[in-house]
Amino acid sequence: MTDDAPAAPAVSGRFPKVPENSLLASVLLSFLATAGLFYVNIMAALVDGLISGAGLTPKAAGLVASANVYGAAVGALTAVFIIRRLPWRRTAITVLLLLISVDLVSTLIKVPELLIAIRFVHGIIGGLLVGVAFAVIARTRTPDRTFGMLLVVQFGLGGLGLMFLPRLVPVFGHGVLFMALATFSAVTLAMLPFLGEYRAPPRPAPTATKAVVRWIPLVLAFAGIFLFQAANMGLAAYIIGLGKASGLTLGFITDSLGAANWIGALGSVMVVILGLRFGRARPLLLGLALTLVGTWAFHFAHLPMVFLVANIATAVTWAFVIPYLLGMCAAFDKAGQMAALGGFFSKLGLASGPAVAAFVAGGGEYQGLITLAAVGLLCSGLAALTPALLLDRQRQPA
Repeated sequence: MTDDAPAAPAVSGRFPKVPENSLLASVLLSFLATAGLFYVNIMAALVDGLISGAGLTPKAAGLVASANVYGAAVGALTAVFIIRRLPWRRTAITVLLLLISVDLVSTLIKVPELLIAIRFVHGIIGGLLVGVAFAVIARTRTPDRTFGMLLVVQFGLGGLGLMFLPRLVPVFGHGVLFMALATFSAVTLAMLPFLGEYRAPPRPAPTATKAVVRWIPLVLAFAGIFLFQAANMGLAAYIIGLGKASGLTLGFITDSLGAANWIGALGSVMVVILGLRFGRARPLLLGLALTLVGTWAFHFAHLPMVFLVANIATAVTWAFVIPYLLGMCAAFDKAGQMAALGGFFSKLGLASGPAVAAFVAGGGEYQGLITLAAVGLLCSGLAALTPALLLDRQRQPA
């Protein structure tokens, strides 16, 4: 995925370039990686806004949201095979323009079937953009710092979206949700000319030996990722509806979600600090146990303080656990080919959670949804424990 040298100045040569490995470049690249999937960070506002602003049933709203992420999974998987063959800047510009167009069209649609179809297309396009952004981030000198900044951007702006968008829907209708997404893409588009070239390194020479993938623990790691993301997002997509059904005010609900998103970024910071100092199994078990407790606490969401603390706790543990789960995929495949598949199963889980939850919460069964999410988290822990322990045993002699 390389840019043609003569073409780059025509696209952005008149603009000053930000140093490729600077902190500011990390911020710009974080926006690029977030633009294709920002609706995931405001999923609760999107689902609730489609119900209250577009008149969709809870079931239909959940299916619209899940179709968006299913499309992203398809797009991300497609990107794995094509990102090296396309000029990244031109591709990003084209994809961002398409995203803006689809979001603007979405503001005019209230028919569930049409929304499901067009948001699936939007997801495919956005998934491609995420693949483009990740390919560029991998070319920086310190990609870990950029991925850390990515979480800060996603949690920070996601918190703002969850705080304010539900309050704007009654005034401006459901279109304000998609206008917010289009605005985010437009801002990202304006940042593109200031990014450096980020040329792809030459392909390595083929080696005589082929890396061996340990499929059984890898499949278990994939299952852990899928179940963890599905359980968390299934409940998160309907968290505003749960709060309303529990008798909480919309203002308190949105303020709680916004605060939880901002504080949740601490989870990723803890991963950076701890690393593998305590292996993978112990941090995973601790994080999953706390997530399970926080999720179960939503059974008592009618108590405002419990609702607030449960949201904060699950946001922190979500950001803490998922890096360890994704890291296992790379650890079992030294050639790095399975890391992209880990991201695919992550998106598949993010899509499947709201899809299943739509059939449960659609009938107002929020207590059943909480229990289902807790069972999913428990199964995720059981699946992830074996590969985590195996990796920890391999590290001990070293």
